[in-house]
Amino acid sequence: MALFKLFFALLLLCTSTYGAKFTFVNKCEYTVWPGILTGSGTPPLETTGFELPQQSSRSLQAPNGWSGRFWGRTGCKFNGTGPGSCSTADCGSGQVECNGAGAAPPATLAEFTLGSGSQGSQDFYDVSLVDGYNLPMIVEASGGSSGMCAATGCVTDLNKYCPDELKVSNGDACKSACEAFGKPEYCCSGAHNTPDTCKPSVYAALFKMACPRAYSYAYDDQTSSSVTGAEQPGAMSCAHSPGTLRSGSGSGPEPKVKTSGSSD
Repeated sequence: MALFKLFFALLLLCTSTYGAKFTFVNKCEYTVWPGILTGSGTPPLETTGFELPQQSSRSLQAPNGWSGRFWGRTGCKFNGTGPGSCSTADCGSGQVECNGAGAAPPATLAEFTLGSGSQGSQDFYDVSLVDGYNLPMIVEASGGSSGMCAATGCVTDLNKYCPDELKVSNGDACKSACEAFGKPEYCCSGAHNTPDTCKPSVYAALFKMACPRAYSYAYDDQTSSSVTGAEQPGAMSCAHSPGTLRSGSGSGPEPKVKTSGSSD
Protein backbone atom coordinates (compact mmCIF):
# COMPACT_ATOMS: atom_id res chain seq x y z
CA MET A 1 0.00 0.00 0.00
CA ALA A 2 1.19 3.50 -0.81
CA LEU A 3 0.62 6.59 1.26
CA PHE A 4 0.38 9.99 -0.42
CA LYS A 5 -0.18 13.31 1.33
CA LEU A 6 -1.34 16.25 -0.70
CA PHE A 7 -1.47 19.62 0.98
CA PHE A 8 -2.89 22.34 -1.16
CA ALA A 9 -2.69 22.62 2.31
CA LEU A 10 -5.12 19.82 2.01
CA LEU A 11 -4.72 16.18 1.04
CA LEU A 12 -3.73 12.59 1.84
CA LEU A 13 -3.97 9.50 -0.32
CA CYS A 14 -3.55 5.82 0.50
CA THR A 15 -3.49 3.48 -2.49
CA SER A 16 -3.56 -0.20 -3.32
CA THR A 17 -4.66 -2.28 -6.30
CA TYR A 18 -8.18 -2.19 -4.86
CA GLY A 19 -8.45 1.59 -4.93
CA ALA A 20 -7.39 4.62 -2.97
CA LYS A 21 -8.49 6.67 -0.02
CA PHE A 22 -7.90 10.41 -0.26
CA THR A 23 -7.88 12.34 3.00
CA PHE A 24 -8.05 16.11 2.61
CA VAL A 25 -6.40 18.02 5.46
CA ASN A 26 -6.70 21.80 5.57
CA LYS A 27 -3.50 23.32 6.96
CA CYS A 28 -4.40 26.82 5.80
CA GLU A 29 -5.35 29.55 8.24
CA TYR A 30 -8.77 29.87 6.64
CA THR A 31 -11.55 27.72 5.24
CA VAL A 32 -10.97 26.09 1.86
CA TRP A 33 -13.59 24.53 -0.44
CA PRO A 34 -11.99 21.59 -2.31
CA GLY A 35 -13.23 21.03 -5.85
CA ILE A 36 -13.07 17.66 -7.61
CA LEU A 37 -13.21 16.83 -11.31
CA THR A 38 -13.17 13.20 -12.42
CA GLY A 39 -11.54 12.29 -15.73
CA SER A 40 -13.57 11.02 -18.64
CA GLY A 41 -14.47 7.35 -18.48
CA THR A 42 -13.97 6.87 -14.75
CA PRO A 43 -16.67 6.89 -12.06
CA PRO A 44 -17.09 10.07 -10.01
CA LEU A 45 -16.28 10.22 -6.32
CA GLU A 46 -19.06 10.61 -3.75
CA THR A 47 -18.79 14.40 -3.89
CA THR A 48 -17.53 17.01 -6.35
CA GLY A 49 -16.95 19.75 -3.78
CA PHE A 50 -17.28 20.48 -0.08
CA GLU A 51 -16.37 22.91 2.69
CA LEU A 52 -13.23 22.18 4.72
CA PRO A 53 -12.65 24.48 7.71
CA GLN A 54 -9.17 25.21 9.03
CA GLN A 55 -7.46 22.20 10.70
CA SER A 56 -10.20 19.79 9.62
CA SER A 57 -10.09 16.77 7.32
CA ARG A 58 -12.31 14.57 5.18
CA SER A 59 -11.67 11.23 3.45
CA LEU A 60 -12.98 9.96 0.11
CA GLN A 61 -12.65 6.53 -1.47
CA ALA A 62 -11.61 6.16 -5.13
CA PRO A 63 -11.62 2.96 -7.22
CA ASN A 64 -8.50 1.62 -8.91
CA GLY A 65 -8.25 3.16 -12.38
CA TRP A 66 -9.66 6.50 -11.22
CA SER A 67 -8.22 9.69 -12.68
CA GLY A 68 -9.00 13.29 -11.90
CA ARG A 69 -7.89 16.49 -10.28
CA PHE A 70 -8.34 18.38 -7.02
CA TRP A 71 -8.03 22.07 -6.23
CA GLY A 72 -8.86 24.45 -3.42
CA ARG A 73 -11.37 27.29 -3.74
CA THR A 74 -11.06 30.33 -1.48
CA GLY A 75 -13.30 33.21 -0.47
CA CYS A 76 -16.48 31.24 -1.12
CA LYS A 77 -19.95 32.41 -0.14
CA PHE A 78 -22.66 29.76 -0.12
CA ASN A 79 -25.57 30.66 2.15
CA GLY A 80 -28.24 28.27 0.86
CA THR A 81 -30.57 31.04 -0.29
CA GLY A 82 -29.25 31.33 -3.83
CA PRO A 83 -26.27 30.79 -6.10
CA GLY A 84 -22.87 31.25 -4.51
CA SER A 85 -19.35 31.75 -5.79
CA CYS A 86 -15.69 31.76 -4.78
CA SER A 87 -13.08 34.47 -5.21
CA THR A 88 -10.44 32.04 -6.54
CA ALA A 89 -10.66 28.76 -8.48
CA ASP A 90 -14.46 28.94 -8.70
CA CYS A 91 -16.05 26.10 -10.68
CA GLY A 92 -19.04 28.18 -11.81
CA SER A 93 -21.73 25.79 -10.57
CA GLY A 94 -23.15 28.32 -8.11
CA GLN A 95 -23.04 25.56 -5.48
CA VAL A 96 -20.62 23.92 -3.07
CA GLU A 97 -20.71 20.89 -5.40
CA CYS A 98 -18.90 21.53 -8.70
CA ASN A 99 -21.10 19.01 -10.55
CA GLY A 100 -18.60 18.13 -13.28
CA ALA A 101 -17.17 21.63 -13.80
CA GLY A 102 -13.48 22.42 -13.51
CA ALA A 103 -11.62 25.24 -11.80
CA ALA A 104 -11.55 28.70 -13.32
CA PRO A 105 -7.90 29.79 -13.59
CA PRO A 106 -5.82 30.71 -11.80
CA ALA A 107 -5.82 27.54 -9.72
CA THR A 108 -3.20 25.22 -8.25
CA LEU A 109 -4.11 21.70 -9.39
CA ALA A 110 -3.28 18.23 -8.06
CA GLU A 111 -3.69 15.59 -10.78
CA PHE A 112 -3.88 11.81 -10.34
CA THR A 113 -4.08 8.68 -12.48
CA LEU A 114 -4.44 5.53 -10.38
CA GLY A 115 -3.71 1.96 -11.42
CA SER A 116 -1.99 2.57 -14.75
CA GLY A 117 1.33 1.32 -16.07
CA SER A 118 2.38 -2.30 -16.33
CA GLN A 119 -0.45 -4.55 -15.12
CA GLY A 120 -2.19 -1.55 -13.60
CA SER A 121 0.48 -1.38 -10.92
CA GLN A 122 1.42 2.30 -10.93
CA ASP A 123 -0.20 5.50 -9.68
CA PHE A 124 0.89 8.79 -11.26
CA TYR A 125 0.45 12.19 -9.64
CA ASP A 126 1.63 15.77 -10.02
CA VAL A 127 0.98 19.34 -8.94
CA SER A 128 0.48 21.81 -11.80
CA LEU A 129 0.81 25.59 -12.02
CA VAL A 130 0.06 25.58 -15.75
CA ASP A 131 -3.32 27.17 -14.99
CA GLY A 132 -1.76 29.58 -12.49
CA TYR A 133 -1.59 29.54 -8.70
CA ASN A 134 -3.96 30.30 -5.86
CA LEU A 135 -2.90 28.07 -2.93
CA PRO A 136 0.19 26.23 -1.66
CA MET A 137 -0.13 22.53 -2.42
CA ILE A 138 2.12 19.56 -1.87
CA VAL A 139 1.72 15.81 -2.34
CA GLU A 140 3.75 13.74 0.10
CA ALA A 141 4.12 10.04 -0.58
CA SER A 142 5.41 7.14 1.48
CA GLY A 143 5.19 3.37 1.35
CA GLY A 144 6.40 0.77 -1.09
CA SER A 145 9.28 -1.61 -0.64
CA SER A 146 11.78 1.03 -1.75
CA GLY A 147 10.14 3.98 -0.06
CA MET A 148 10.69 6.00 -3.22
CA CYS A 149 7.25 7.59 -3.64
CA ALA A 150 8.55 11.14 -3.69
CA ALA A 151 6.88 14.36 -2.61
CA THR A 152 5.94 16.97 -5.16
CA GLY A 153 4.13 20.29 -5.17
CA CYS A 154 4.56 23.88 -4.12
CA VAL A 155 4.80 25.14 -0.55
CA THR A 156 5.87 28.66 -1.50
CA ASP A 157 3.25 31.42 -1.33
CA LEU A 158 3.59 32.55 -4.94
CA ASN A 159 0.99 35.26 -4.40
CA LYS A 160 3.66 37.22 -2.51
CA TYR A 161 6.04 37.11 -5.49
CA CYS A 162 3.54 37.35 -8.33
CA PRO A 163 4.46 40.02 -10.94
CA ASP A 164 1.95 42.85 -11.13
CA GLU A 165 0.93 41.88 -14.65
CA LEU A 166 -0.12 38.41 -13.43
CA LYS A 167 -1.83 39.41 -10.18
CA VAL A 168 -5.55 38.85 -9.71
CA SER A 169 -7.43 41.75 -8.07
CA ASN A 170 -6.02 42.13 -4.57
CA GLY A 171 -3.32 39.50 -4.93
CA ASP A 172 -5.36 36.43 -3.96
CA ALA A 173 -4.07 34.48 -6.97
CA CYS A 174 -1.42 34.61 -9.71
CA LYS A 175 -2.31 34.06 -13.38
CA SER A 176 -0.28 32.01 -15.82
CA ALA A 177 1.37 33.95 -18.63
CA CYS A 178 -0.94 32.15 -21.07
CA GLU A 179 -4.06 33.42 -19.31
CA ALA A 180 -2.64 36.90 -18.83
CA PHE A 181 -1.39 37.52 -22.37
CA GLY A 182 -2.94 34.81 -24.56
CA LYS A 183 0.10 34.60 -26.85
CA PRO A 184 1.05 31.30 -28.55
CA GLU A 185 4.57 31.37 -27.12
CA TYR A 186 3.09 31.41 -23.60
CA CYS A 187 0.21 29.01 -24.35
CA CYS A 188 2.27 26.48 -26.34
CA SER A 189 -0.24 26.77 -29.16
CA GLY A 190 -0.08 27.41 -32.91
CA ALA A 191 3.51 27.34 -34.13
CA HIS A 192 4.62 26.81 -30.52
CA ASN A 193 2.69 23.59 -29.88
CA THR A 194 5.65 21.22 -29.46
CA PRO A 195 8.33 20.83 -26.77
CA ASP A 196 10.94 22.05 -29.27
CA THR A 197 9.10 25.26 -30.13
CA CYS A 198 7.60 26.12 -26.73
CA LYS A 199 10.30 27.01 -24.25
CA PRO A 200 9.85 28.24 -20.65
CA SER A 201 9.18 31.96 -20.45
CA VAL A 202 10.55 34.27 -17.79
CA TYR A 203 7.24 33.77 -15.96
CA ALA A 204 7.49 29.98 -16.12
CA ALA A 205 11.06 30.28 -14.85
CA LEU A 206 9.79 32.33 -11.90
CA PHE A 207 7.22 29.62 -11.06
CA LYS A 208 9.86 26.91 -11.45
CA MET A 209 12.35 28.72 -9.22
CA ALA A 210 9.76 29.02 -6.45
CA CYS A 211 8.31 25.53 -6.95
CA PRO A 212 10.87 23.29 -8.70
CA ARG A 213 8.78 20.09 -8.50
CA ALA A 214 5.55 21.54 -9.89
CA TYR A 215 4.68 21.87 -13.56
CA SER A 216 5.30 25.49 -14.55
CA TYR A 217 4.18 25.47 -18.20
CA ALA A 218 2.68 23.04 -20.72
CA TYR A 219 5.88 21.24 -21.76
CA ASP A 220 7.58 21.20 -18.40
CA ASP A 221 8.00 17.39 -18.40
CA GLN A 222 11.74 17.53 -18.91
CA THR A 223 12.39 19.83 -15.95
CA SER A 224 10.01 18.40 -13.33
CA SER A 225 11.26 15.64 -11.04
CA SER A 226 10.46 11.94 -11.37
CA VAL A 227 10.71 8.93 -9.09
CA THR A 228 10.78 5.13 -9.12
CA GLY A 229 11.97 5.02 -12.70
CA ALA A 230 8.78 6.50 -14.11
CA GLU A 231 9.14 7.12 -17.83
CA GLN A 232 6.95 10.19 -17.69
CA PRO A 233 9.43 12.74 -16.36
CA GLY A 234 7.00 15.31 -14.97
CA ALA A 235 4.74 13.02 -12.98
CA MET A 236 5.59 11.29 -9.72
CA SER A 237 4.72 7.60 -9.57
CA CYS A 238 4.29 4.82 -7.05
CA ALA A 239 4.22 1.18 -8.08
CA HIS A 240 2.34 -1.55 -6.22
CA SER A 241 1.25 -5.15 -6.33
CA PRO A 242 -1.67 -6.69 -4.38
CA GLY A 243 -1.26 -5.84 -0.72
CA THR A 244 2.21 -4.33 -1.03
CA LEU A 245 4.14 -1.82 -3.03
CA ARG A 246 7.19 -2.45 -5.14
CA SER A 247 9.49 -0.09 -6.98
CA GLY A 248 8.50 0.00 -10.64
CA SER A 249 10.19 0.99 -13.85
CA GLY A 250 7.06 1.66 -15.89
CA SER A 251 6.46 0.04 -19.25
CA GLY A 252 6.12 3.16 -21.36
CA PRO A 253 4.65 6.66 -21.37
CA GLU A 254 1.80 6.76 -18.87
CA PRO A 255 -1.37 8.83 -19.00
CA LYS A 256 -1.52 11.93 -16.82
CA VAL A 257 -4.50 14.17 -16.18
CA LYS A 258 -3.67 17.43 -17.93
CA THR A 259 -4.80 20.86 -16.83
CA SER A 260 -7.68 22.63 -18.50
CA GLY A 261 -5.34 25.16 -20.06
CA SER A 262 -2.71 24.87 -22.75
CA SER A 263 -1.12 21.64 -21.58
CA ASP A 264 -3.56 19.38 -23.43
